[in-house]
Amino acid sequence: MITNQPGAGPERVASTGVRNFRDTGGVGSLPRGVLYRSAALHGLHGLSTEGADTLRRLGLRTVVDLRSDPEVAERPDAVDLVDGRYLHAPVFIERRWPADQLELYPLMAERAGAAAVAVLRRLLAGGGEAAPVLVHCASGKDRTGVVVAVLQTLLGASEAEVLQDFLRSNDELGLTDPPPAGAAHNALPVREVHLRRALLSIRSHHGSVAEYLLAHGARASELAAARRIPA
Repeated sequence: MITNQPGAGPERVASTGVRNFRDTGGVGSLPRGVLYRSAALHGLHGLSTEGADTLRRLGLRTVVDLRSDPEVAERPDAVDLVDGRYLHAPVFIERRWPADQLELYPLMAERAGAAAVAVLRRLLAGGGEAAPVLVHCASGKDRTGVVVAVLQTLLGASEAEVLQDFLRSNDELGLTDPPPAGAAHNALPVREVHLRRALLSIRSHHGSVAEYLLAHGARASELAAARRIPA
């Protein structure tokens, strides 16, 4: 049974040694301890004993990897340390996307629907027995940011709450705005306008987040079940 923890709003998880790792719950009707987000899990065999123990204590049962096929092939997740089922749900199949984030985010919104549905189904699988779920991309800020924002919005989080969680990636990853000249994609900070453009694109094309998920394969019964996740 999925249960909530006291308090409200996403909060910091004890150090796991994984970059940008945090709980996405405590907003809307999304409980804490159900859906986590992070950067990629490659290289985890260098984790401290304390970090590995923290990951195991969270009891992660599903890891959803949003990275492209080439990224996964080059740096596969060390999922044996989290005792979880691994699910590859790429937002982009190939490692090709616009360099301009204002162009990137509406495109991610278009491409991330199936991945968001995949995460939702793992949250609901077996009456919640596939949770907790960890969703990640490379840095856990862009693709992960859109997928998490969609699910938080579906479950009633306000735009302010969704944006606050989204922007935390800058602090977690030590990203500065403006970024250094010539910064690579993973060094570019996220901004409110990026996520707003993604959500605007979803609503412009589909009317609502719920209709967007239905258009990408979700069933109405699944959306209803998600809204009944006990808080």
